[in-house]
Amino acid sequence: MTVRILVDADACPVKDEIYMVALRHQVAVVVVANSYLRIPEHALISRKIVSDGFDAADDWIAEAAGPDAIVVTADIPLADRSLKAGARVLSPSGKPFTDDSIGTALATRSIMADRRVGVAGIGAGGPAPFSKADRSRFLSALDAAIVAGKRAQG
Repeated sequence: MTVRILVDADACPVKDEIYMVALRHQVAVVVVANSYLRIPEHALISRKIVSDGFDAADDWIAEAAGPDAIVVTADIPLADRSLKAGARVLSPSGKPFTDDSIGTALATRSIMADRRVGVAGIGAGGPAPFSKADRSRFLSALDAAIVAGKRAQG
């Protein structure tokens, strides 16, 4: 069992960073999407195209996740499913989802969904724009997750 990275790729802003870190550590990457996405030609990087059904990519990732996986997703319910499968989970901003933090993240997601509907349909806005600090934090967090995953495997 070797460490691998599963990417919820459709809206992932850090795919290039994932490839860079994964290749440096010689870790396989599976880019999961419901349509064709360009990926670098390298033996360690592959794509999995799933159907365009609702949550098809999430379902594939959740089924493939396990103790050997690092899942990169901004999708909180997918993060929860991946944690339950034993995977390490990172958001594209570098924030790790953990067993201790996922309950709060799910509750906050629910509250924010209600706020976005707002009074009489007037929404409260979305997340903050992706920043250079987010990208830097992600690079550091992915590197640390890979090192921890390799250490855990002995």
